[in-house]
Amino acid sequence: MSTADGSTLVFDSVGMVYPDGTEALKDISFQVSPGEFVTVVGPSGCGKSTLLKLASGLLDHTSGSVNIDRDRIGYVFQDATLLPWRTVQKNVELLAELHDIDAAERTRRAREAIDLVDLSGFEKHHPKRLSGGMKMRVSLARSLTLDPSVFLFDEPFGALDEITRERLNDEVLELFALKRFAGLFITHSIYEAIYMSTRVLVMSARPGRVIAEFEVPYGFPRDEHFRFSPEFAELSGEVSEALRMSYA
Repeated sequence: MSTADGSTLVFDSVGMVYPDGTEALKDISFQVSPGEFVTVVGPSGCGKSTLLKLASGLLDHTSGSVNIDRDRIGYVFQDATLLPWRTVQKNVELLAELHDIDAAERTRRAREAIDLVDLSGFEKHHPKRLSGGMKMRVSLARSLTLDPSVFLFDEPFGALDEITRERLNDEVLELFALKRFAGLFITHSIYEAIYMSTRVLVMSARPGRVIAEFEVPYGFPRDEHFRFSPEFAELSGEVSEALRMSYA
């Protein structure tokens, strides 16, 4: 399901007040269309993760509206959230199983997703035998079995070393180029935000509001040379300045 203008995810004047009275978000409006990868940066506690919880239906907003196709949604958390007693294959099959997809079809989808994230040969391994980066690949593959039209990423690579993080950035962008889903990505890293995105949103301190928006007018694929280009440095400086202002 898309909106009349073709957007897959729309926040319209959304506010969120928790039961204890904490106002997390105020008057949030933006949209993400298929083939867009939008990244959100902002101070700690500004409501970035709350945005994803509202989009996924894990929380209900208190004002405004959220329009999203929840029948085909992928969600990658900060932690890989794997079941330790299940193998890679069975962990990847989990969402398809919960959606009552028959055994043969979910096995097929899981094998295809495992191949897409370059984990072929590890199907019978349990999570304790995997590195942090491999666990995140399993989490990605699990969501891919639903062929999501919207992919939500809640700072999934923040706990990884820099080289692994950069490698997974590239792998997610390869999936994005292949699937052309609508992506909403949360991060604390300005460099990751610019490298991954078609658009970067900067949020204010709580209550979170979108105070700046930057187009990233560079195509895909991107490689490490893009990170060291003058254009990248200039845009990083602009986003960094907006982020500093968000604390004012």
